[in-house]
Order: sequence, then C-alpha cells, then structure tokens
Amino acid sequence: MGGACLLLTTGELVPGDVVATGVDRWHVVVRTAPASEARTRLVLRPVGGGPDQERLLDRRERQVVRVGRVDPAGAGTPEGPGTGRRRVVVTGLGALTPLGPDVSGLWQGLLSGRSAVVLLEGEEFDGLPVRLAARAAVDPADLLPRPLARRMNRSAQLAVLAAREAWRDAGLDLEGARQSGLLPARAGVSMGSIIGGAPVLVEAQRRLEQRGPRAVSPHTAPMLVPSSAAAQISIDLGILGEASTVVSACASGTEAIGRAVDRIRDGHLDLVVAGGTEAVITPAILASFAAMRAVSTRNDEPASASRPFDKKRDGFVLGEGAGVLVLEAEEHARARGARIYCEAAGWGLSADAFHMAAPEPGGRGIEAALRAALADADATAADVVHVNAHATATVEGDRAEARALGRVLGAHTPDVPVTANKGALGHLQGGAGGVEAIAAVLALRDGLIPPTAGCDDIEDGIALDVVRRSPRSLPLDGDIALSDSFGFGGHNAVLAFRSIGWPAAS
Repeated sequence: MGGACLLLTTGELVPGDVVATGVDRWHVVVRTAPASEARTRLVLRPVGGGPDQERLLDRRERQVVRVGRVDPAGAGTPEGPGTGRRRVVVTGLGALTPLGPDVSGLWQGLLSGRSAVVLLEGEEFDGLPVRLAARAAVDPADLLPRPLARRMNRSAQLAVLAAREAWRDAGLDLEGARQSGLLPARAGVSMGSIIGGAPVLVEAQRRLEQRGPRAVSPHTAPMLVPSSAAAQISIDLGILGEASTVVSACASGTEAIGRAVDRIRDGHLDLVVAGGTEAVITPAILASFAAMRAVSTRNDEPASASRPFDKKRDGFVLGEGAGVLVLEAEEHARARGARIYCEAAGWGLSADAFHMAAPEPGGRGIEAALRAALADADATAADVVHVNAHATATVEGDRAEARALGRVLGAHTPDVPVTANKGALGHLQGGAGGVEAIAAVLALRDGLIPPTAGCDDIEDGIALDVVRRSPRSLPLDGDIALSDSFGFGGHNAVLAFRSIGWPAAS
C-alpha cells in the first residue's frame, strides 16, 4: 500500500500512538508478553474507551496507520495538542478558471495582470443592465465524456476536472484512491458551493413550459443539489471516507478547506480533496445582482470593470470556476514520497450577525476570523508576508476588509503586500475560496505576488500595500500567507498557509 504507512511491528508503535484501522481509532498500549512467549503483545484500546475494551492487534490487519499521538496525561506532543492533532500539508493543486483550463494558466494569467472579464453575447442577455462576466476558459462539458457530462451540472463538471488535476499533481493515480495506494475510507472530499445546480432548475422549468413534462431530464433532481460536486468527485476518484459540502455564501470554498484541515489533523482522515466551485452566469442571477446594485455596470469597458480597492470601483463582476487542493497529514505525504507545497497551518471562522447583504462596516467579524486563523496557526502579525484579499470591488466590502486587516496587522500593515484576484477573474462565488487559496500557495512557492488587475488608484483611506501593475517579490521576514473570504449574511473564513522553507519541485 504505497499511500499508507504500514505499522505491523512493536518496534514501529509505542504507547501513546493513535492508529486507525479502517474508520476506527485506537490508542496503542504495549504489554510485556508472559515469559512463555518470545515476543511482545501489541494491545489497542478504543479512543475514549476503557481497559475492558482493549484487544490484541491481529497481525493479519495490514491497514494500520499511525494518525497521531496522545501522551498519557492527554497534554499532547509536538505533533499537535490534546487529541493527536497532526500537521497538514498541501500536495496537489487543480483549477479551471476564466484565466485558463489548469493551474498553470491561472497562475500565468494572474502574474500578467490581465482581466478575463468580457461582454456577454446572446439574446438572453439583451436588455439586462449588466452584461459583464468572466466565463471559464473552456467549456468543461467538452473535456468530459458526453454521458458523464450530461449527468452533471456545470459547477460539478468544473469541480471534477479541477479535482482530477489536483489528484494528478499530488502524484496519485486517476484510476482512484485504492489504485493510488490509499485507504479509500481514510480519504475524503470537502467542497464549497453556494447555488450548485440552480441553473439546471431554470432549464427544467423552460422545458416543462415549452415541451411538457416528458422533456424534463431524469438527471434534474440529482444535479440540483449543491452537494453534487462533492459527490461526483467522490465517485470519480473512489473516495469512501466522506464527501461533504459547505454552503456559506462566498466563504464556502475557504470554509470547506478549513474543515478539511480539521478532519485530517484530528485524525479522522489522512487525505482530503478540498476546494470550491460555482457556475451561475445566467440572466436571472445577473438581474438579481444588478437589482441589489452589487455588480459593476461598466458594460463599455469589460477589461477594467472589476476594480478591487480602486477609488472608481462600482461593484463586482460575476465569474465561474473551480479550485481544488489535495491536503494530507504530513506523515502520510512523506510516507508515500509526495511533493509538498506548504503547510495548511490554520484557519478561522466568524459571523458578522449584522445584515444579509451588507458587511458590518467596521469589519469586526472579519477581524475575528483573521485573528482566529493566526492563532490556529500559532502565528502573529509579524509572521505574515502576504494577504490574498477577498476584495470583491464593492465599495463597502473593500473598506470593511481594509479596516479589519489594518487592525490585525497593526504596525506591520505597510510591510505586508496585498493582492486581490477578482480584478482578473471576477467573483467566482463558491469557487473563489479554492482558487484564491491556490494563488496564495503559489505565491509562497514562487516567492511572487501577482498584481491586482483593475486597481489603478487606491481609494484614500485604504491603508494597505496593494500590489499593482506588476508582480512583486515576497518579503523574506516571515512565512505566513493569508487567504480570506467573506459572504452574504456575514460568513467570514480565513486560511493561513505556512512556507515549508524550500521550493516545491516543479
């Protein structure tokens, strides 16, 4: 089993180890064998159980994996506090975005500072006050077998393709988890999506009205649910541990990655495919955002319509895409010889409890999530070398985020370069957190921060060092990159990535 660390001898396990056999977790207890026996017995006790539940390790159990340690007093070890908390690393990246069909296209597009926003063509968009969007660089349906594509909504198509790239990038076999040498029950999926297959419902209603009930696809109901992307990835890669979905507005992808980190470091899983996806560029969605006055109306200049932190910004631009990371327990990644990008060091979550469509003006909820992420990563503001900002280019949203970052970074604020990818990509909704997390990871890998497309003149009062016009080298006096996401209803989520101190292999 190339993807698992097989532990079959007493010399490889010591008291205090936490091991997994399938989905069960056990503490290791070593008993000295009776004098009549020449070897030591290995005894397992269920986590949270008592001596009466102990059992001997059956040497035929060939899928025993160390997932952490707990000392006898329960105080923890350097591997993590309390319950065998493990270090989590990033080993694979995958993306399909308006800037390109893969991670390379995304990264080169961001570094170039170009915008992928275009004017939408087609009579269905005629008469709308807003006709701007950033479509995926390729039609995902064209990259999948037709029978498979017909069973997926566009959001799930994007997610599966991004997940496949991340899986390959992690050195895993596209035939599936088992064929990759993993324990399928120790792998999971965690995806974020807001609306999922809502456009499928619009199409089903159109068919029903025009052609009757027999014209409605039998795949409609399964394609509607936001969880379809996670389910399709699980099916595609043979992942049995779990397939979960986070729906927390535009923080969905970021929160999904954070929850995946917890599932790994607490010992429940060894590897998780995590990220976000969305594809909702439809007339109804555009009209809704236009009615809210949340989107840019610069139909005459699409390439400069999305302007994060700029004094002339007038709203976000709707985009579509998916970003997926492969996260692993560090010991699991090293046991199979995986290339490691960086550590997924911590994350934070909070709620504004203020308004369904507007941020709390002072950014107090955002500040709480930022501070929680730093604390979870055992880091301070002095460790931060880069922030990949949410910055949608709405007037109040960018101001609230800038205020929060200023308070958290404090005296270090002028020294921390900030970039915002939505100037180039538009707002990918549930997909934004996954894609922007990838950009933060690549900034640590390459030591480069992309410019913020569309930001020409920073608004007075936004006291951030926003990278503009050309890429900038990463500062050398810290090791933490933050990626933050905030959504309607006051959902706030922040990820903290830590450099591993050496470049990842190309």
